[in-house]
Amino acid sequence: MESGMLLSDRQRALIRESWQRVSGSPVQHGLVLFTRLFDLDPDLLPLFQYNCKQFSSPQECLSAPEFLDHIRKVMLVIDAAVSHLENLSCLEEYLCNLGKKHQAVGVKVESFSTVGESLLYMLERCLGTAFSPDVREAWSKLYGAVVKAMRRGWETLPEGD
Repeated sequence: MESGMLLSDRQRALIRESWQRVSGSPVQHGLVLFTRLFDLDPDLLPLFQYNCKQFSSPQECLSAPEFLDHIRKVMLVIDAAVSHLENLSCLEEYLCNLGKKHQAVGVKVESFSTVGESLLYMLERCLGTAFSPDVREAWSKLYGAVVKAMRRGWETLPEGD
């Protein structure tokens, strides 16, 4: 991950400023992200099972304590990426392993574009008018770099049917 060339100083500043406004309420904002994700792709709901329990609705999933823990973890990954904007490559191995874990539970690589749309939606909802086209572009680049690293987890495992 060549983060130095990926993001300009201005883009890194925009990401940090916008994240500072969002990161104080990770679960609240994560709920916006995942509500949007399930709206865009309800077929992702069955991937979230805890103690072999299948959720009957997105609302049931979004209120489960185990899922709220998942939201916290997702927001921590975003926070780590924001904290390492100057050196995203230090997260490479971690993100690759995270990709492997997602593949193991049945997540398809294509679903990450829907997650990206949901992330941008959450940022737009939370930032309001501060979510400018420049902020959108900066976050899109950062998310693209994170997904690229996670995709390497798929490349190191044999694909399923």
